[in-house]
Parts: sequence; C-alpha cells; structure tokens
Amino acid sequence: MSGPPRPGPPPPGPRPGPTPQRWSGDEAEEAGHPAVDAAVQSMVNAATLAPADQIAQYEAAYQTLRETLATIDQA
Repeated sequence: MSGPPRPGPPPPGPRPGPTPQRWSGDEAEEAGHPAVDAAVQSMVNAATLAPADQIAQYEAAYQTLRETLATIDQA
C-alpha cells in the first residue's frame, strides 16, 4: 500500500520566521543604557535566525550585559 509521499527534512539555512521588530521598551521600563538597549535588541532580532546562529547572538548579548553590570558595580 502506498500512501501520499512523506515530506523530507527542511532545507538547510535560516528558517522562515517573524519579521524582526524594533524593541520599544513598552513591555518593561527602558534601560536607558545604550549597551543594554543594543543587547536586548540583538536578542529580539535573533528570533529570526537559525538556532545555531541564535546561540552566538545570545552569548554576545550575555557578555555585553555582564560587562555592563560589572562597570555599574564598580561605580
């Protein structure tokens, strides 16, 4: 018995996803710090990337946030 053809694996490359949106800060208070705002925006934009590329974006944002917090703690 042969049924309908089964779909194969998805093609390599970025997966289609939602269009990146500019983080407005409406969901929470704006940080008011350019490095923090940029890190948050990079995480929002990462949602449209392939999972392997998302990891690099999240790690970079994490490092930026750690460095920013360290400078705040020193002040």
